Amino acid sequence: MLTRLEIDGFKNLLDFSVDFGPFTCIAGRNGVGKSNIFDVIQFLSLLSDNTLMDAALSVRDTEPETADLRELFWTDGRERVSSFRIAAEMIVEKENSDDFGRLAEASSTYLRYEIRIGYEESARRGILGRLVLESEDLNYITEGQASHRLKFPHNARDFRKSIVDNKRRTKTGYISTERSTEQEPEILIHQEGHQGRPQRAPAKSAPRTIVATSNTSTTPTILAARREMQRWRLLALEPSSMRQTDKFQSPSEVTSSGGHLPSTLYRLTTEETDQDGNAEQVSARVANRLSELVGVPQVEVDIDEVRQLLSLQVREKSGIVLPARSLSDGTLRFLTLCILAEDPSTRGVICMEEPENGIHPAKLDAMVELLHDLAVDPSEMTGITNPFRQVIVATHSPYFVQLQEPDDLLLATEVEVKGPTGKPTTTLRCRPLNNTWRANQERGVGELSIIDYLVQPPNARFQLPFGEDLMTPRRQNLQRD
Repeated sequence: MLTRLEIDGFKNLLDFSVDFGPFTCIAGRNGVGKSNIFDVIQFLSLLSDNTLMDAALSVRDTEPETADLRELFWTDGRERVSSFRIAAEMIVEKENSDDFGRLAEASSTYLRYEIRIGYEESARRGILGRLVLESEDLNYITEGQASHRLKFPHNARDFRKSIVDNKRRTKTGYISTERSTEQEPEILIHQEGHQGRPQRAPAKSAPRTIVATSNTSTTPTILAARREMQRWRLLALEPSSMRQTDKFQSPSEVTSSGGHLPSTLYRLTTEETDQDGNAEQVSARVANRLSELVGVPQVEVDIDEVRQLLSLQVREKSGIVLPARSLSDGTLRFLTLCILAEDPSTRGVICMEEPENGIHPAKLDAMVELLHDLAVDPSEMTGITNPFRQVIVATHSPYFVQLQEPDDLLLATEVEVKGPTGKPTTTLRCRPLNNTWRANQERGVGELSIIDYLVQPPNARFQLPFGEDLMTPRRQNLQRD
């Protein structure tokens, strides 16, 4: 679970910070930079498995032939910063398996991870420069500090105590950065479980982060941080992926593009995933969810033994069976989320842009409820019936915003700050609404700031006959506030 994100120098983000709860909705106009927040989360996830270069090139699927790594660094059009810093505070799972299948137990589950990455120009003209690791730190947050850092409403006894644990007693964390005698940055990996000298590694020559190279149970807490960030993903659901059939041997987990829906649902329906041990209830719950959007009382997996293929199909009220690929794009997106919600192995951070796409305004409340149900319930202990996962969405839909709880809403807006060059520049801020849990730590905004989401747009061609009588006083009251 990602509880806090700090960014400085990445794209248009300067001295940026945001606190996340189990579910967060970021609303803002096009081009304000909401997607850059998701790019950072995706970048951290990619870094946990890839080299610095590959991770950078994979953000938004940048083509290597045309990529310019400098685009990741803030610029005002004339000057560009030489490095950017990212810090993430996260709650990790206590038990994780290493790459050899051995179980490892983290000594702390609430961690702060921080990296600084710079850009080094190539000495040869026309050759792409490279990213360099300037610093990397992984520290722990104590249980006492957690009561102040976990700011969103939650049950301390059932929820917080089930996810926050710390047995680290030394002053040092797990990864730190020092300067060598040659004044070059060195990464230190501190021992766990026994006293000993830290391992040292030069930073600037490292192709990967230390977290990305920690694949054994000898560094269990670093491994836990890696496993957590590996579970962060940006859902970019593609109609072609969601419509694909699966082979019997296909992976049985939904991909970020929406692939492997048939094999995932088949796995869930053949496992005892509910408390009563009746696996058939999984398909029934998926169908019940989907019926909130369209009149489909049954969703099932068709098994083709001859071709060894799995495919999704839906049964209409009339009894007619249709392939799920005949559903609209918006309905398929909804079905994908329904299947994810039923899968307790789907954990970590799920990011999604414009979840309202393809959904009729009258049915948006079903999408909002589904996204909320995807996220962990902070009033209960985590477990198979309350998977430890988090949902962050970005939108600019007035209808979608109006359906949000005030505590879950952030307004993405541009502000003017003093830039790295000393001159005024614009950057992104995420403002909470007044009288919500985030507003106690940072400046909140009133309803007037989100008036564009609450009233009809200018020059609207259609409105209820009595709409102006209702809307005008509303607008006037907000303006007086």
